[in-house]
Amino acid sequence: MYRKVKSYFEGRETQDGAGVKLRRCFGYHQIPDFDPFLMMDFFDSKDPADYRRGFPWHPHRGIETVTYLIKGEIEHGDSIGNSGVIRDGQCQWMTAGSGILHQELPQPSEEMLGVQIWLNLAAVNKMTEPQYGDITQDMIPVYQDEDKKVHIIAGEYGGLSGEIQRNDTRPIFFDVELKADSEIIFELPTDFNAYAFLIRGEANFDPQKKNLKKYPQGVLYENGSKIKVDTAKNPARFLFLAGKKLEEPIAWGGPIVMNSRKELAAASQELDRGTFIKNKKEKNVSQINEFYQDD
Repeated sequence: MYRKVKSYFEGRETQDGAGVKLRRCFGYHQIPDFDPFLMMDFFDSKDPADYRRGFPWHPHRGIETVTYLIKGEIEHGDSIGNSGVIRDGQCQWMTAGSGILHQELPQPSEEMLGVQIWLNLAAVNKMTEPQYGDITQDMIPVYQDEDKKVHIIAGEYGGLSGEIQRNDTRPIFFDVELKADSEIIFELPTDFNAYAFLIRGEANFDPQKKNLKKYPQGVLYENGSKIKVDTAKNPARFLFLAGKKLEEPIAWGGPIVMNSRKELAAASQELDRGTFIKNKKEKNVSQINEFYQDD
């Protein structure tokens, strides 16, 4: 059975970090509609003034952050010793676990086009050791035929598997380029939450009727085993995400998402005491100490 559309969403224009302009597609006020996804920010700018101030050092706990760039460049560093650059067609998949500090600094580019997604962690995994993954373009398999191209960041499509595999939420993350007068069908477990976000062109996400939508436009699906997206005279590019619902309590405080207010309070106390990070790496220890002093 094809899934019906539960709701459409556009999000709202806002600022975050040190003044980065972005579109918050969904977030705190949509709990638990998108479970296990917590938030998605959409970046779409040709003006470096919109984003060059970046996201200076800040903490995370209890979640995974996924930054995927179609176009652009972002420098990053974290408290477990990682640093580098994300470029066109690359992804950063970070598991904050018990606690991590990181910074993300977009660099001036002809175009900044991409998303950052927050993916929840199950209660049993919230205090695991932080992990970091750089997913370069050559690590993202691409399924292609005469009608479509599917960049597979996580999950499986057409016999190809993405780099990221998680047991608790089993995430699916595709970047789909669909030609005009074409369609694509996704099959997935009936109880997974699923949504799509149109970033270019126009597409129809409703199998019951022709209802072309222009970007930026998101759609949240009801339960079901199949999803169909099709195009008319214009092509489309959209992100498709799905995951296993956690159906656990959520206590959300800024960049930290736990299961109870008590756990949030403990995280706040650790930040105040300078004990939030359990495993500092020498490479970035001076920046970490500076963060605690500024805080």
